[in-house]
Amino acid sequence: MSAHAQLTILAPGLLGGSVARAARARGVAQRIVIWSRRPETRLKLQTQPWCDAVADSPEAAVAGASIVVIAAPVDRIVPLLQQIAPALPAGALVTDVGSVKGEIARLGGSALHPRAHFVGAHPMAGSEKTGWEHSTADLFEHRTCFVTPLADCDPAAVQKVVEFWHQLGSEVVTLDPDRHDEIVAHISHLPQVVASTLCSFLAHKNPAWRNYAGGGLRDTTRIAGSDSHLWRSILEQNRDEVLRALRQFQDELHGFQMALSNRDYIEVAARLERGKAYRDQFRPRP
Repeated sequence: MSAHAQLTILAPGLLGGSVARAARARGVAQRIVIWSRRPETRLKLQTQPWCDAVADSPEAAVAGASIVVIAAPVDRIVPLLQQIAPALPAGALVTDVGSVKGEIARLGGSALHPRAHFVGAHPMAGSEKTGWEHSTADLFEHRTCFVTPLADCDPAAVQKVVEFWHQLGSEVVTLDPDRHDEIVAHISHLPQVVASTLCSFLAHKNPAWRNYAGGGLRDTTRIAGSDSHLWRSILEQNRDEVLRALRQFQDELHGFQMALSNRDYIEVAARLERGKAYRDQFRPRP
């Protein structure tokens, strides 16, 4: 696939900044234009070698764009789509990095139709760190990126978005938006809730205890250091699926509690072994 004439990235944080760096390093775009909400951020971005221009508004940023990546928090993606819709060139591709897809896919598609094409995406490449300052050109290498078209999306547009994320180094999986939301509720959103809730629980205990902990607590709760405002928006957007996952997890935890309470150590060991077997089958880190 040839390089895009212009890639525009709106509201770059860790993911959006990494899209720009990866696109520059891999020759994915001839020109990269950025817009950020904060004037002070726009000023800093003007000095970055992976950015050709910084626009003062989303509308100005998307003028002339062949592909647009919206990297805003999930509750800001649809408003931005609605804002830029009249300014997009005819036939432009728009994708995003939001970790919830159902409502964004439906409202995004209707906001741009028929002028441009929205094909949602979710690269599984975040971390507890935020901000474009932490972005890297290799963030997406060998990481899964979900591409989540609706059934009526233009097949050519879907293919181009798949190719775009593949060019950035991702391993692309195409999935229905609602199926995506069910999966990430279990493998991403539930772990965040569990890690944060564990730390919230321990916060009620003696503060000195944290100083005695080994690597287990630190490793288990790393993601509890993530931005709480971003995660509130994600949990609001994917509330129903996260609640379903939490109910199922509570059943599993209750089963473990009952086995331990009843001194059924064979069952306790079986559950520990099942957990170990699942963890041992994780793919190696990229």
